[in-house]
Amino acid sequence: MALYSHSSMFCFFAILLIFGDASAQLSPTYYAKTCPRALSTIQTAVNNAVVKEHRMGASLLRLHFHDCFQGCDASVLLDDTSSFTGEKTAGPNVDSLRGFEVIDTIKTSLESACPGVVSCADILAVAARDSVAAVTGPSWTVQLGRRDSTTASLSAANSDIPSPAMDLKDLISSFSNKGFSTKEMVALSGSHTIGQARCLMFRGRIYNETTIDSEFTKSTQSNCPITGGDSNLSPIDATSPVIFDNAYFKNLVNSKGLLHSDQQLFSGGSTDSQVTTYSSGFSTFFTDFANAMVKMGNLSPLTGSNGEIRTNCRKIN
Repeated sequence: MALYSHSSMFCFFAILLIFGDASAQLSPTYYAKTCPRALSTIQTAVNNAVVKEHRMGASLLRLHFHDCFQGCDASVLLDDTSSFTGEKTAGPNVDSLRGFEVIDTIKTSLESACPGVVSCADILAVAARDSVAAVTGPSWTVQLGRRDSTTASLSAANSDIPSPAMDLKDLISSFSNKGFSTKEMVALSGSHTIGQARCLMFRGRIYNETTIDSEFTKSTQSNCPITGGDSNLSPIDATSPVIFDNAYFKNLVNSKGLLHSDQQLFSGGSTDSQVTTYSSGFSTFFTDFANAMVKMGNLSPLTGSNGEIRTNCRKIN
């Protein structure tokens, strides 16, 4: 990372300016008068969805993350049409992103209560926060007032979203490109304390890598054969897969990271000490994670007269 070149320093400060402008236009009370029950409506729907299926907490959090890495504008929700290609078929998203129906349910309720007011992008941001809280994680104040995109970028989704095959230096670079520090990258990676991954995404690690606990390897291989079973699911945090805690980091210290990119955070590199800190107590992790999520929610939102408020999150008005 050439952090000290003039060009990259210019980009870094440009990103900070973007964050500043976005934060100034967003407000936690944005819907206080125009749709006072917006937040409670979203929270109730998220809680119901997580009670019905615990995995949905991770799925809704991931939707927000994959949206924001292209700008928090709900572009990830747009369906393909005969004349439009969205982001749902991008490599990191296809056969992987889920929870769209929960967003649809929330949007339908909000359109009934206050038509044309609450954006799909804000629904994603609030649903992510409420999902984490629903599985015993931290909460944070969500800034509101994002608008929805009328475009999407399949190529950006393919190139910008970090891959589970990345080494540490590439993870640092990928997050740095979006204005995140290495510390914030590690904190956000802690979202893997909930959720599951497909065998296809970690087969290489459990059959080819040596920085992995032998008993963990055996138990994981039982559900992920060397050929076939690509879609078989395993919890990313096998210790407490439906509870948002710091067990993910404890697993990394014990060489039980499921994805290659997970274990890279504790592999003799610059992030080892932070993983150790998070593994010994969850309060610092919770604080850092919540702060990083607020920052993520400020990634290039559409505000003012830009974009639109979609009536249906899956299609442009």
